[in-house]
Amino acid sequence: MRTLLVLAHPDLAASRVNAALAEAARPVENVTLHDLYAAYPDLRIDVEREQRLLLEHDRIVLQFPFYWYSAPPLLKKWLDEVFLRGFAYGSGGTSLRGKSLLIATSAGSTEEQYRPGGAHPYPVVDLLNSFDATANITGMRYEEPFIVHGTHGLDDARLAAYQDHYRELLASGVIRKRVLTAA
Repeated sequence: MRTLLVLAHPDLAASRVNAALAEAARPVENVTLHDLYAAYPDLRIDVEREQRLLLEHDRIVLQFPFYWYSAPPLLKKWLDEVFLRGFAYGSGGTSLRGKSLLIATSAGSTEEQYRPGGAHPYPVVDLLNSFDATANITGMRYEEPFIVHGTHGLDDARLAAYQDHYRELLASGVIRKRVLTAA
């Protein structure tokens, strides 16, 4: 399985968690790491190039920090401009059909804070439903999201455990539901 890991972090140099996850992914065989902010510092996306990358891979991983209940702006722009009618959906838009989509995201707050009665009344997995809908309309298989909760209090040992799990997930191509919390 060939995996395209689309990394979208507006300031990766200042990131601890997403940078660590990207480093964990680099040595994994058959994974192409594609940093959108490094590729497009002017925010002008080469749509044909991006569509070719999608066609060359079987699994698409979108990795990004989760803030304001969404994805960074360049990732949203990338989806808007690359997942076009006739390519990704609509009449003749079958280019992504049969591929899989995995969301890998990090949230500063703990999992307990993302629930009714918490600081954020919805679980992150529910707030990612727009990606599930995107997978549905494009004919992709939506995989169980990989979520790193509690990044603000994450110690080095726990971060290393997340890196190991992420590397294993990317290498195997198999999604196993395994819950890791920042505790």
